[in-house]
Amino acid sequence: MGIVLKQSFKNTLILFLGFAIGGVNVLFLYTHFLQEDYFGLITFLLSTANIILPLLVFGMQHTIVKYYSSYKTKIERDGFLITTLLIPLIVIIPFGFIGAYFYETIANWISEENPMIKKYTVLIFIVAIFMGYFEVFYAWTKVQFISVFGNFVKEIFARVCTSVLLFAVYFEWLTNEQFIYAIVIVYGVRAFIMKLYALYIYKPTLRFKLPSNLKEIISFSMYIIVAGSAAGILLEIDKFMIPQMEQIAQVAYYSVGIYIASIVAIPTRAMQQITSPITAKDMNNNNIVEVEKLYKQTSINLLVIGGLFFLLVNLNIADLYELINKPQFTKGIWIVLIISMAKLMELALGTGNAILVNSKYYKIFFYVSLAMAISVIFLNKWLINLIGINGAALATLLVVVFYSIFKIRYINAKLKIQPFNIQTVKILIVILALFLVFYFWSFSYHPLINIVLKSAIIMVLYMMLINKLKISRDINSLVSKYLSILKKR
Repeated sequence: MGIVLKQSFKNTLILFLGFAIGGVNVLFLYTHFLQEDYFGLITFLLSTANIILPLLVFGMQHTIVKYYSSYKTKIERDGFLITTLLIPLIVIIPFGFIGAYFYETIANWISEENPMIKKYTVLIFIVAIFMGYFEVFYAWTKVQFISVFGNFVKEIFARVCTSVLLFAVYFEWLTNEQFIYAIVIVYGVRAFIMKLYALYIYKPTLRFKLPSNLKEIISFSMYIIVAGSAAGILLEIDKFMIPQMEQIAQVAYYSVGIYIASIVAIPTRAMQQITSPITAKDMNNNNIVEVEKLYKQTSINLLVIGGLFFLLVNLNIADLYELINKPQFTKGIWIVLIISMAKLMELALGTGNAILVNSKYYKIFFYVSLAMAISVIFLNKWLINLIGINGAALATLLVVVFYSIFKIRYINAKLKIQPFNIQTVKILIVILALFLVFYFWSFSYHPLINIVLKSAIIMVLYMMLINKLKISRDINSLVSKYLSILKKR
């Protein structure tokens, strides 16, 4: 668990910094510098690109993680990596021609409710390619168990560039329209940087030799394409569907709530960068003992860290929206609680998704992901019409809870392992107790002072309880280690 905690800790710091920069962008710069329609538009374009991303790169980012460790010689590894760069072109080139031929039909369909989308439809395809190849090259570094730099480029680079561009809009160096195109360029540059770093970490010799298990790779990738697209649908379909039923400005209000809630997911995003390739390696070696050990450790560690973020976010939400100082955006306040609950459920799953994807039962991940996508589409259609943007959040929560429980039960049935123990019960009680104690308690100072005071009290009490109840040995030892270093200084 040493390499996991070490890189996860660094990745968590990077993600936290990235979220802080992104938080300034989303909560203040976007809301005050960019017109709400354009805020909704850029959110829609990026979300739609994320949905089609797995299809365009043929799921290669997941294929690399699953199969790389199975090749024993450099010749095999090099041939495999070169293949993962070429296969996406088999999809991208034909889809490019098809998209160009039917462009008018596609653009009219997705812009029916909001005509301003039509002009920018082509950018969805371009951004998806940039995003897709970034993930492919990022996977190259992850299988070398080096994830920190890629995480830095992914989480911080684009956000810093966005901040600069938003200030450019504020000072009228860029128009709202030029800002949209500039963001697309940022994603292109990000992919290029990741390519250079991936080749620096591991530069394969150019060998146009197809892997011996190409048929197996194609079969896996085809399942993962649908599963990845379905996962993208679960994450992004709400931002795609809201403009089809509501004014595009509603996406801006929804996005702010989603962004705040996604802070809870920082731990899992940090940890999975390194746990996914480790799980793949252990599954390839049929080392179920280590798989189970990592499964349990990640579940409890993620719940401990994510639980703290859940409390800090939801117990300070009123003051945070007061800081934003845009009353119309408070429409997303319930979205924060609903989505952050869904994120907690995902944290409890630990490495469950990585186990499914990298096991011989990976096909079930395809069926589950497809079922999740279909379920969330139907629930979104019903609930958005019923209760507006809060309905989109509720649809996500219902689907995540139901299918997470299914995944846990399925893994237990097939591999006889599950992530929970008495420590899971303890941490859930701690989270619930602190939530109930502090939810109705607030200070009457400036919102920023209120947030700082309440957060400090919650953090101290939370860490004292975690340490006293001995919920996570890994986190306790990590905290003790850094405290001892500080004392020596």
